Amino acid sequence: MSASSSTPAQRPASDVSPWVGLVGVMTLLGWIAFARLWPEISTAFDLPVRREVLSGPHSALVAMILSGLAMAAWSLFVDKVHRRPSTGIDWSRPRPLSSVIEVSLTKIAGLWATWIVIGAFYCLGRWYWSGQYLFAMDVIFSAAIPLFALSVPYVLWLDRYLKEPRDHAWHFGAMFMSREPWDAGEVKRHWRAWIIKGFFCAFMISILPPGFAGVVEADFGAMVHDPAQLGGRLFELLFVIDVQIGTVGYLLTLRPLDAHIRSGNPFLAGWVAALICYPPVVLVMMGGSGILQYEYQTAGWGHWLAGYDVLLWAWAAMLLTLTAIYAWATFAFGIRFSNLTYRGVLTDGPYRFTRHPAYVSKNLFWWLSAMPFLVTSGSLLEAVRNTVFLGVISAIYYWRARTEEAHLLSEDAKYREYHSWMAEHGLITAPLTRLLSRARPRRLQVQPAE
Repeated sequence: MSASSSTPAQRPASDVSPWVGLVGVMTLLGWIAFARLWPEISTAFDLPVRREVLSGPHSALVAMILSGLAMAAWSLFVDKVHRRPSTGIDWSRPRPLSSVIEVSLTKIAGLWATWIVIGAFYCLGRWYWSGQYLFAMDVIFSAAIPLFALSVPYVLWLDRYLKEPRDHAWHFGAMFMSREPWDAGEVKRHWRAWIIKGFFCAFMISILPPGFAGVVEADFGAMVHDPAQLGGRLFELLFVIDVQIGTVGYLLTLRPLDAHIRSGNPFLAGWVAALICYPPVVLVMMGGSGILQYEYQTAGWGHWLAGYDVLLWAWAAMLLTLTAIYAWATFAFGIRFSNLTYRGVLTDGPYRFTRHPAYVSKNLFWWLSAMPFLVTSGSLLEAVRNTVFLGVISAIYYWRARTEEAHLLSEDAKYREYHSWMAEHGLITAPLTRLLSRARPRRLQVQPAE
């Protein structure tokens, strides 16, 4: 495949500074260290508290809040993202409050109606009221009253500076109140963004506590001679980084941080491909007795490589590298991570090598850790089933990647440049692009009849 004239000479600059995510990770690791050392700290200062590690769900929530505040502060005071044109804000020309009050009140009505609908959905969804989701519901409903109250001064303040205050929320508010002309396309954009936030915020908050507790309570010293056990805990630490930073991304969708959702994926296929991978659908598709269960009668890498110490350590290092890439692919977004959204273009970090580092590393991790082609029963049929089903799951992630690309290609010229540049120069993407282009059947050239 020859270089196209439309391919940029250099990789386009990223909309996200690599330092934002690193600041979040360092803050998170600092809180984890503090939580693990709390017994020693409280003893040293003779504090009248329980001298136990801080591994509870509220400690996990504090970790997320501190990471978010640190990343937001870096974005504002160092990167000065609030001054970017992409925010849609002009700080130099504030309007008088009287000129935007009606617009703001319409927008607030739209936001409040949206949150009430999302709250009603939570109440109707039985899966939100059992297991790990109970913590998420407690957090969300505790935050509801402050959210409603703070939205009023926030919207009144921001609308004075927005170049176009009649945004997606305003259009839904106008429709809801039946008062002014509104655009159906803008209402759809509004609801796509808020469905994404409502669905994923609950899920992400629900999975904060388990991994955090496992890392804070882990005795790493006792595992130092066991590569399988040590590897498992280190994987968990990296997944905690992924979940904590990812949760911040779903929550901080604010224009002054240039982290607002500019659009949600408009393609039904994109939604189907993504939602298959998350509860409650994933429990039916890939759970214990799910349609695509690929770990039936499997034992995992630690079992099959037991007794081969050098290979065990090498395998653990390989899996740890893949997990680190997966976590890097999340925290590289800083405060902009979320599924199914366009929030700017990320071109650095692991995205220099492939357009989908998270999907590539996650799927390779599953294949190498689960080893679905090896089963404890020795059944060839079960080995084939497991292998085929994991292959289907990998195909679903390829489908997700293509729908995400279609969304971003339709939204941003910079992403189109990045997509083109990666096809020519990406360390992983370029050879795969060439391979796929050769694998596609070529159209027959029909010669005209003489």
